[in-house]
Amino acid sequence: MHEIVPVFNVLSYYKFGYNVARAFVKLLFRVTSEYQDHEALNAIPRDDVVLYLMNHRSNADYIVVTYVLAHGVSISYAVGEWARVWPLERVFKSFGAYFVRRGFREPLYHTVLERYVQLITRHGVTQGIFIEGGLTRTGKLRPAKVGLLDYCLRTICDPEFQRDIWLVPVAINYDRVLEDRTLIRERTNVNDRPSRFQQLSTVLHYILFNMVRLLTANLKRYGRAAVNFGTPISAREWADSNPGILAMPREERAPKLAAFAEMVIGSMTEMMPVTPVPLVAAALLSFQETLVRKKDLLERLDEYREHLLANSRSMSPQDVDSLGIFERAWRMLAMRRLAVLEGDAIVVMPKQRPLLEFYANSVIHLLPSHSREPAMTPAQDPDESLPRL
Repeated sequence: MHEIVPVFNVLSYYKFGYNVARAFVKLLFRVTSEYQDHEALNAIPRDDVVLYLMNHRSNADYIVVTYVLAHGVSISYAVGEWARVWPLERVFKSFGAYFVRRGFREPLYHTVLERYVQLITRHGVTQGIFIEGGLTRTGKLRPAKVGLLDYCLRTICDPEFQRDIWLVPVAINYDRVLEDRTLIRERTNVNDRPSRFQQLSTVLHYILFNMVRLLTANLKRYGRAAVNFGTPISAREWADSNPGILAMPREERAPKLAAFAEMVIGSMTEMMPVTPVPLVAAALLSFQETLVRKKDLLERLDEYREHLLANSRSMSPQDVDSLGIFERAWRMLAMRRLAVLEGDAIVVMPKQRPLLEFYANSVIHLLPSHSREPAMTPAQDPDESLPRL
Protein backbone atom coordinates (compact mmCIF):
# COMPACT_ATOMS: atom_id res chain seq x y z
CA MET A 1 0.00 0.00 0.00
CA HIS A 2 2.99 2.32 0.39
CA GLU A 3 2.97 3.19 -3.33
CA ILE A 4 -0.35 5.00 -2.91
CA VAL A 5 1.02 7.71 -0.63
CA PRO A 6 3.32 10.22 -2.39
CA VAL A 7 6.10 12.29 -0.85
CA PHE A 8 5.43 15.64 -2.52
CA ASN A 9 8.39 17.99 -2.56
CA VAL A 10 7.93 21.58 -3.74
CA LEU A 11 11.57 22.00 -4.73
CA SER A 12 11.54 18.69 -6.59
CA TYR A 13 8.39 19.65 -8.52
CA TYR A 14 9.17 23.24 -9.44
CA LYS A 15 12.96 23.30 -9.53
CA PHE A 16 13.82 19.86 -10.86
CA GLY A 17 10.59 18.52 -12.38
CA TYR A 18 9.52 21.67 -14.22
CA ASN A 19 12.99 22.36 -15.61
CA VAL A 20 13.34 18.76 -16.81
CA ALA A 21 9.87 18.90 -18.35
CA ARG A 22 10.63 22.20 -20.08
CA ALA A 23 13.93 20.94 -21.46
CA PHE A 24 12.39 17.66 -22.63
CA VAL A 25 9.36 19.27 -24.25
CA LYS A 26 11.23 22.06 -25.99
CA LEU A 27 13.86 19.63 -27.20
CA LEU A 28 11.41 17.23 -28.85
CA PHE A 29 8.21 19.16 -29.63
CA ARG A 30 6.73 22.49 -30.52
CA VAL A 31 3.98 22.77 -27.89
CA THR A 32 0.72 24.62 -28.41
CA SER A 33 -2.24 24.94 -26.06
CA GLU A 34 -5.75 26.28 -26.56
CA TYR A 35 -8.75 26.94 -24.33
CA GLN A 36 -12.33 26.46 -25.48
CA ASP A 37 -13.71 28.65 -22.71
CA HIS A 38 -10.98 30.61 -21.00
CA GLU A 39 -13.47 32.79 -19.11
CA ALA A 40 -15.19 29.75 -17.57
CA LEU A 41 -11.85 28.34 -16.44
CA ASN A 42 -10.85 31.65 -14.88
CA ALA A 43 -14.25 31.86 -13.15
CA ILE A 44 -13.68 28.65 -11.14
CA PRO A 45 -13.58 29.71 -7.44
CA ARG A 46 -10.08 29.39 -6.01
CA ASP A 47 -11.33 27.24 -3.13
CA ASP A 48 -12.97 24.66 -5.40
CA VAL A 49 -11.31 21.45 -6.58
CA VAL A 50 -10.24 20.91 -10.21
CA LEU A 51 -9.85 17.54 -11.92
CA TYR A 52 -8.22 17.43 -15.34
CA LEU A 53 -9.69 14.48 -17.26
CA MET A 54 -7.30 13.64 -20.10
CA ASN A 55 -7.00 11.22 -22.97
CA HIS A 56 -3.87 9.08 -22.91
CA ARG A 57 -1.78 8.87 -26.08
CA SER A 58 1.74 8.74 -24.71
CA ASN A 59 3.65 8.48 -21.46
CA ALA A 60 4.92 11.93 -22.42
CA ASP A 61 1.41 13.22 -21.56
CA TYR A 62 2.50 13.63 -17.93
CA ILE A 63 5.39 15.87 -18.92
CA VAL A 64 3.60 17.87 -21.61
CA VAL A 65 0.58 18.75 -19.45
CA THR A 66 2.81 19.50 -16.45
CA TYR A 67 4.82 21.89 -18.62
CA VAL A 68 1.70 23.63 -19.99
CA LEU A 69 0.11 24.12 -16.54
CA ALA A 70 3.25 24.64 -14.45
CA HIS A 71 2.81 28.41 -14.10
CA GLY A 72 -0.73 28.00 -12.79
CA VAL A 73 -0.97 24.83 -10.72
CA SER A 74 0.79 21.65 -9.64
CA ILE A 75 -0.94 18.37 -10.53
CA SER A 76 -1.09 15.08 -8.69
CA TYR A 77 -1.26 12.24 -11.23
CA ALA A 78 -2.53 8.71 -10.96
CA VAL A 79 0.35 6.76 -12.52
CA GLY A 80 0.34 3.18 -13.79
CA GLU A 81 2.66 0.45 -12.61
CA TRP A 82 5.00 0.98 -15.57
CA ALA A 83 6.77 3.73 -13.57
CA ARG A 84 7.29 1.63 -10.45
CA VAL A 85 10.97 1.10 -11.21
CA TRP A 86 13.95 2.83 -9.69
CA PRO A 87 14.54 5.74 -9.96
CA LEU A 88 11.25 6.68 -11.64
CA GLU A 89 9.16 5.63 -8.64
CA ARG A 90 10.92 8.00 -6.25
CA VAL A 91 10.89 10.81 -8.80
CA PHE A 92 7.17 10.51 -9.54
CA LYS A 93 6.28 10.29 -5.85
CA SER A 94 8.29 13.45 -5.14
CA PHE A 95 6.15 15.15 -7.80
CA GLY A 96 2.98 14.24 -5.86
CA ALA A 97 1.99 11.25 -8.02
CA TYR A 98 0.46 8.09 -6.63
CA PHE A 99 0.51 4.66 -8.26
CA VAL A 100 -2.52 2.60 -9.26
CA ARG A 101 -2.47 -1.15 -9.82
CA ARG A 102 -4.63 -1.86 -12.85
CA GLY A 103 -6.68 -5.02 -12.65
CA PHE A 104 -5.85 -5.62 -8.97
CA ARG A 105 -9.01 -7.03 -7.34
CA GLU A 106 -8.05 -7.01 -3.67
CA PRO A 107 -10.95 -5.21 -1.86
CA LEU A 108 -8.71 -3.82 0.88
CA TYR A 109 -6.42 -2.20 -1.70
CA HIS A 110 -9.34 -0.41 -3.38
CA THR A 111 -10.71 0.70 -0.02
CA VAL A 112 -7.38 2.30 0.88
CA LEU A 113 -7.05 3.85 -2.58
CA GLU A 114 -10.57 5.30 -2.37
CA ARG A 115 -9.92 6.82 1.05
CA TYR A 116 -6.66 8.35 -0.14
CA VAL A 117 -8.20 9.87 -3.29
CA GLN A 118 -11.08 11.32 -1.27
CA LEU A 119 -8.63 12.68 1.31
CA ILE A 120 -6.62 14.67 -1.22
CA THR A 121 -9.84 15.78 -2.95
CA ARG A 122 -11.22 17.15 0.33
CA HIS A 123 -7.97 19.07 0.80
CA GLY A 124 -8.26 20.68 -2.63
CA VAL A 125 -5.44 18.87 -4.45
CA THR A 126 -5.60 19.37 -8.22
CA GLN A 127 -5.51 15.98 -9.90
CA GLY A 128 -4.85 14.68 -13.39
CA ILE A 129 -6.73 11.52 -14.36
CA PHE A 130 -6.38 9.62 -17.63
CA ILE A 131 -10.01 8.68 -18.01
CA GLU A 132 -9.31 5.89 -20.52
CA GLY A 133 -7.33 4.04 -17.87
CA GLY A 134 -4.42 3.34 -20.20
CA LEU A 135 -2.68 4.16 -23.47
CA THR A 136 -4.62 3.82 -26.69
CA ARG A 137 -3.32 1.10 -29.02
CA THR A 138 -5.42 2.10 -32.03
CA GLY A 139 -5.17 5.90 -31.96
CA LYS A 140 -8.88 6.19 -31.11
CA LEU A 141 -10.06 7.05 -27.62
CA ARG A 142 -10.78 4.01 -25.47
CA PRO A 143 -13.95 3.51 -23.37
CA ALA A 144 -13.88 5.36 -20.07
CA LYS A 145 -12.72 3.82 -16.79
CA VAL A 146 -14.70 5.35 -13.95
CA GLY A 147 -12.98 3.99 -10.82
CA LEU A 148 -10.91 7.05 -9.86
CA LEU A 149 -13.60 9.43 -11.09
CA ASP A 150 -16.12 7.64 -8.86
CA TYR A 151 -13.82 7.98 -5.85
CA CYS A 152 -13.41 11.73 -6.45
CA LEU A 153 -17.08 12.48 -7.06
CA ARG A 154 -18.23 10.58 -3.99
CA THR A 155 -16.36 13.15 -1.90
CA ILE A 156 -19.45 15.29 -2.44
CA CYS A 157 -21.37 12.89 -0.19
CA ASP A 158 -19.28 14.11 2.76
CA PRO A 159 -21.47 16.73 4.56
CA GLU A 160 -18.33 18.57 5.70
CA PHE A 161 -17.16 19.02 2.11
CA GLN A 162 -18.92 22.17 0.87
CA ARG A 163 -16.83 22.99 -2.19
CA ASP A 164 -17.53 22.09 -5.81
CA ILE A 165 -15.48 19.78 -8.00
CA TRP A 166 -14.84 21.00 -11.54
CA LEU A 167 -14.04 18.51 -14.28
CA VAL A 168 -11.94 19.94 -17.11
CA PRO A 169 -11.74 17.80 -20.29
CA VAL A 170 -8.27 17.83 -21.85
CA ALA A 171 -7.46 16.55 -25.35
CA ILE A 172 -3.85 15.78 -26.29
CA ASN A 173 -2.42 14.93 -29.70
CA TYR A 174 1.03 14.57 -31.24
CA ASP A 175 2.87 14.50 -34.52
CA ARG A 176 5.01 11.77 -32.97
CA VAL A 177 4.05 9.39 -30.16
CA LEU A 178 7.36 8.19 -28.78
CA GLU A 179 6.20 4.62 -28.09
CA ASP A 180 3.90 4.22 -31.12
CA ARG A 181 5.54 1.10 -32.57
CA THR A 182 5.42 -0.63 -29.19
CA LEU A 183 1.72 0.19 -28.82
CA ILE A 184 0.93 -1.18 -32.27
CA ARG A 185 2.89 -4.35 -31.54
CA GLU A 186 0.88 -4.82 -28.33
CA ARG A 187 -2.34 -4.32 -30.28
CA THR A 188 -1.53 -7.06 -32.77
CA ASN A 189 -0.18 -9.40 -30.08
CA VAL A 190 -1.74 -8.88 -26.65
CA ASN A 191 0.85 -11.11 -25.00
CA ASP A 192 3.76 -9.19 -26.51
CA ARG A 193 4.18 -6.78 -23.61
CA PRO A 194 7.78 -5.92 -22.68
CA SER A 195 8.97 -6.53 -19.13
CA ARG A 196 9.87 -3.66 -16.82
CA PHE A 197 13.55 -4.28 -17.48
CA GLN A 198 12.95 -4.11 -21.24
CA GLN A 199 10.92 -0.92 -20.82
CA LEU A 200 13.64 0.70 -18.74
CA SER A 201 16.40 -0.40 -21.12
CA THR A 202 14.40 0.97 -24.06
CA VAL A 203 13.97 4.33 -22.32
CA LEU A 204 17.67 4.53 -21.43
CA HIS A 205 18.68 3.57 -24.98
CA TYR A 206 16.32 6.21 -26.37
CA ILE A 207 17.75 8.89 -24.05
CA LEU A 208 21.35 7.93 -24.86
CA PHE A 209 20.67 7.82 -28.59
CA ASN A 210 19.09 11.27 -28.60
CA MET A 211 21.82 12.70 -26.38
CA VAL A 212 24.32 11.63 -29.02
CA ARG A 213 22.18 13.25 -31.71
CA LEU A 214 21.96 16.41 -29.60
CA LEU A 215 25.71 16.61 -29.05
CA THR A 216 26.35 16.09 -32.78
CA ALA A 217 23.72 18.71 -33.70
CA ASN A 218 21.59 16.09 -35.50
CA LEU A 219 18.59 16.17 -33.18
CA LYS A 220 15.44 17.62 -34.74
CA ARG A 221 12.05 18.19 -33.20
CA TYR A 222 9.28 15.65 -33.67
CA GLY A 223 6.71 18.23 -34.75
CA ARG A 224 3.75 19.39 -32.70
CA ALA A 225 2.41 18.42 -29.31
CA ALA A 226 -0.99 20.09 -28.89
CA VAL A 227 -3.14 20.37 -25.75
CA ASN A 228 -6.73 21.62 -25.72
CA PHE A 229 -8.70 22.47 -22.58
CA GLY A 230 -12.48 22.19 -22.69
CA THR A 231 -15.29 23.88 -20.80
CA PRO A 232 -15.29 22.91 -17.10
CA ILE A 233 -18.19 20.80 -15.82
CA SER A 234 -19.59 21.27 -12.31
CA ALA A 235 -19.80 17.95 -10.46
CA ARG A 236 -22.37 19.35 -8.02
CA GLU A 237 -24.63 20.49 -10.85
CA TRP A 238 -24.41 17.03 -12.39
CA ALA A 239 -25.12 15.37 -9.04
CA ASP A 240 -28.08 17.72 -8.42
CA SER A 241 -29.52 16.83 -11.83
CA ASN A 242 -29.22 13.14 -10.89
CA PRO A 243 -30.55 13.08 -7.30
CA GLY A 244 -29.14 10.36 -5.10
CA ILE A 245 -26.85 8.93 -7.77
CA LEU A 246 -23.68 9.07 -5.65
CA ALA A 247 -25.41 7.33 -2.74
CA MET A 248 -26.58 4.41 -4.86
CA PRO A 249 -24.90 0.99 -4.57
CA ARG A 250 -21.95 0.72 -6.94
CA GLU A 251 -23.66 -1.71 -9.32
CA GLU A 252 -26.50 0.82 -9.78
CA ARG A 253 -24.49 4.03 -10.08
CA ALA A 254 -21.69 2.57 -12.26
CA PRO A 255 -23.72 2.55 -15.53
CA LYS A 256 -24.90 6.14 -14.97
CA LEU A 257 -21.41 7.28 -14.08
CA ALA A 258 -20.08 5.49 -17.17
CA ALA A 259 -22.59 7.38 -19.32
CA PHE A 260 -21.40 10.65 -17.79
CA ALA A 261 -17.76 9.68 -18.41
CA GLU A 262 -18.54 8.81 -22.03
CA MET A 263 -20.05 12.28 -22.42
CA VAL A 264 -16.71 13.70 -21.27
CA ILE A 265 -14.91 11.38 -23.71
CA GLY A 266 -17.21 12.68 -26.43
CA SER A 267 -16.23 16.27 -25.68
CA MET A 268 -12.56 15.26 -25.90
CA THR A 269 -13.04 13.71 -29.34
CA GLU A 270 -14.78 16.85 -30.59
CA MET A 271 -12.00 19.16 -29.44
CA MET A 272 -9.11 16.86 -30.38
CA PRO A 273 -6.33 19.06 -31.81
CA VAL A 274 -5.44 18.30 -35.42
CA THR A 275 -1.70 18.37 -36.03
CA PRO A 276 0.01 17.94 -39.44
CA VAL A 277 1.06 14.26 -39.24
CA PRO A 278 -2.39 12.84 -38.28
CA LEU A 279 -4.06 15.05 -40.90
CA VAL A 280 -1.71 14.02 -43.72
CA ALA A 281 -1.91 10.37 -42.63
CA ALA A 282 -5.71 10.51 -42.83
CA ALA A 283 -5.52 12.17 -46.25
CA LEU A 284 -3.11 9.53 -47.59
CA LEU A 285 -5.21 6.63 -46.35
CA SER A 286 -8.45 8.16 -47.67
CA PHE A 287 -7.40 7.21 -51.21
CA GLN A 288 -7.10 3.54 -50.23
CA GLU A 289 -4.16 3.24 -52.58
CA THR A 290 -0.47 2.50 -52.24
CA LEU A 291 0.48 5.31 -54.62
CA VAL A 292 -1.07 8.78 -54.36
CA ARG A 293 -0.30 11.75 -56.58
CA LYS A 294 0.99 14.71 -54.59
CA LYS A 295 -1.39 17.02 -56.44
CA ASP A 296 -4.38 14.89 -55.38
CA LEU A 297 -3.12 14.78 -51.80
CA LEU A 298 -2.82 18.57 -51.62
CA GLU A 299 -6.37 18.91 -52.97
CA ARG A 300 -7.61 16.51 -50.30
CA LEU A 301 -5.74 18.47 -47.64
CA ASP A 302 -7.36 21.68 -48.91
CA GLU A 303 -10.76 20.04 -48.52
CA TYR A 304 -9.94 18.81 -45.02
CA ARG A 305 -8.56 22.16 -43.93
CA GLU A 306 -11.61 24.08 -45.15
CA HIS A 307 -13.91 21.59 -43.43
CA LEU A 308 -12.05 21.86 -40.11
CA LEU A 309 -11.99 25.66 -40.15
CA ALA A 310 -15.65 25.86 -41.15
CA ASN A 311 -16.58 23.65 -38.19
CA SER A 312 -14.33 25.55 -35.75
CA ARG A 313 -12.05 22.58 -35.15
CA SER A 314 -8.69 23.09 -33.50
CA MET A 315 -5.81 22.99 -35.95
CA SER A 316 -2.18 23.37 -34.98
CA PRO A 317 -0.97 25.41 -36.74
CA GLN A 318 -3.97 27.27 -38.24
CA ASP A 319 -2.11 29.89 -40.26
CA VAL A 320 -0.61 27.63 -42.96
CA ASP A 321 -2.06 26.32 -46.21
CA SER A 322 -2.26 22.72 -47.35
CA LEU A 323 1.28 22.82 -48.79
CA GLY A 324 2.63 24.07 -45.47
CA ILE A 325 0.79 21.30 -43.61
CA PHE A 326 2.20 18.70 -46.00
CA GLU A 327 5.77 20.00 -45.67
CA ARG A 328 5.57 19.92 -41.86
CA ALA A 329 4.26 16.37 -41.87
CA TRP A 330 6.44 15.06 -44.68
CA ARG A 331 9.68 15.56 -42.77
CA MET A 332 8.41 13.17 -40.10
CA LEU A 333 6.88 10.68 -42.56
CA ALA A 334 10.03 10.55 -44.66
CA MET A 335 12.38 10.37 -41.67
CA ARG A 336 10.48 7.35 -40.33
CA ARG A 337 10.12 5.81 -43.82
CA LEU A 338 6.35 5.67 -43.63
CA ALA A 339 6.17 6.88 -47.21
CA VAL A 340 8.57 7.76 -50.02
CA LEU A 341 8.42 10.31 -52.81
CA GLU A 342 8.62 8.97 -56.37
CA GLY A 343 8.54 11.81 -58.86
CA ASP A 344 5.22 13.60 -58.41
CA ALA A 345 3.66 10.76 -56.41
CA ILE A 346 3.86 9.45 -52.84
CA VAL A 347 4.21 5.73 -52.16
CA VAL A 348 2.78 4.45 -48.87
CA MET A 349 5.00 1.69 -47.52
CA PRO A 350 2.70 -1.33 -46.96
CA LYS A 351 4.31 -2.47 -43.71
CA GLN A 352 3.97 1.05 -42.28
CA ARG A 353 0.23 1.35 -42.93
CA PRO A 354 -0.74 0.36 -39.34
CA LEU A 355 1.38 3.25 -38.05
CA LEU A 356 -0.34 5.69 -40.42
CA GLU A 357 -3.71 4.34 -39.25
CA PHE A 358 -2.68 4.91 -35.64
CA TYR A 359 -2.16 8.62 -36.30
CA ALA A 360 -5.10 9.04 -38.67
CA ASN A 361 -7.51 7.46 -36.17
CA SER A 362 -6.97 10.32 -33.74
CA VAL A 363 -8.62 12.84 -36.10
CA ILE A 364 -10.60 10.78 -38.66
CA HIS A 365 -13.90 11.45 -36.85
CA LEU A 366 -13.46 15.20 -37.46
CA LEU A 367 -13.02 14.84 -41.23
CA PRO A 368 -15.59 14.49 -44.04
CA SER A 369 -16.26 11.05 -45.47
CA HIS A 370 -15.47 10.44 -49.12
CA SER A 371 -18.05 8.89 -51.43
CA ARG A 372 -16.13 9.52 -54.65
CA GLU A 373 -13.77 6.97 -56.15
CA PRO A 374 -10.06 7.35 -55.27
CA ALA A 375 -7.83 8.96 -57.89
CA MET A 376 -6.32 6.66 -60.49
CA THR A 377 -2.73 5.69 -59.86
CA PRO A 378 -0.26 5.11 -62.75
CA ALA A 379 -0.48 1.38 -62.12
CA GLN A 380 -4.21 1.56 -62.85
CA ASP A 381 -4.02 3.69 -65.99
CA PRO A 382 -5.58 1.72 -68.86
CA ASP A 383 -3.23 0.60 -71.61
CA GLU A 384 -5.20 0.24 -74.84
CA SER A 385 -2.39 -1.78 -76.48
CA LEU A 386 -3.07 -4.73 -74.20
CA PRO A 387 -5.67 -7.36 -75.16
CA ARG A 388 -8.88 -7.31 -73.15
CA LEU A 389 -9.57 -10.35 -70.95
